[in-house]
Amino acid sequence: MKKVLEVAGFIALAQGVLGFVQDFTHWRVGMVQRLAFLHGYEVFASFVLIVLGCALFAAAEGRGR
Repeated sequence: MKKVLEVAGFIALAQGVLGFVQDFTHWRVGMVQRLAFLHGYEVFASFVLIVLGCALFAAAEGRGR
């Protein structure tokens, strides 16, 4: 279960960072900018993904003990 949480955390963190990179550099990377229902909320969604990724890493650390 720890590995699943770590992988999910990494994916969420990576997508959040890529969302910020896309917003500031206008590169076409990440999934946040490709989801139509997030149009106009890309920065907020990227921030939420980064927080979610950190929370998943913390949960994985707690499960590892």
